[in-house]
Amino acid sequence: MNARDIQKYGDELFEAMRSRTTVVPLTAREPSITISDAYHISKHTWLRREVLGERLIGKKIGVTSLAVQSALGVFQPDFGYLSDTMLCDWSAVPIGSRLIQPRAEGEIAFRLGKTLKGPGITEADVLSATAYVTPCFEIVDSRIHDWQIKICDTIADNASSGLFVLGEAKADPRAVDFVNCKMRVEKNGRPLSEGVGAAALGSPVKCVAWLANTLGELGVELVAGEIILSGSLVPLEAVRPGDKMSLTIDGVGDCSISFC
Repeated sequence: MNARDIQKYGDELFEAMRSRTTVVPLTAREPSITISDAYHISKHTWLRREVLGERLIGKKIGVTSLAVQSALGVFQPDFGYLSDTMLCDWSAVPIGSRLIQPRAEGEIAFRLGKTLKGPGITEADVLSATAYVTPCFEIVDSRIHDWQIKICDTIADNASSGLFVLGEAKADPRAVDFVNCKMRVEKNGRPLSEGVGAAALGSPVKCVAWLANTLGELGVELVAGEIILSGSLVPLEAVRPGDKMSLTIDGVGDCSISFC
């Protein structure tokens, strides 16, 4: 894919985000699109958002759990950019005014105290670099019509990012059993789903190491102070204004959100 096509599709996804509209899957129009092309499209869209004043505060890892992979038909992880405008207060998550076809998922977020630059990053390196972990809801969204995505569609669309909410708890990562910790999610006061840390590539720590090494090959660091969303431990759940959700994670804490 040439630079002009990358700019065209990046601009199209940028405008879809701003107008809350969807587009025909890129893979349906560009069958030869590569993962590298998709990441260049995502970067172009991000640069346009920076021009508007959005500030990079972290990165997200997507499509890590089998439940999410099966739901989307996408069977490898990806990553996207997190900006300051995507971080929301728990009491009023504005999906009605900002998102198109939102779905919520529960995750563990890592706040980095030290910079990580791959390749060669291990799980021990991730734990050493993490200041604390906190429970998190990510509300994903897609600018691709009816979530008809393949891996290159979701990558190009900033890993289907939408909004996210962080809990107040700040747990010591060295005290958390990331493989076996259980997450329990409720929706509108009723049990919805459960998952364990192993659902995310075997461990959320392994997810962060994967991201550091993948970006390291591109010369990109995970910078001290950034928030890293490590991937969902439970299936995606469609949400609408008026819904309420809560989650608790063994050894990490809880988080509750209200959608408006």
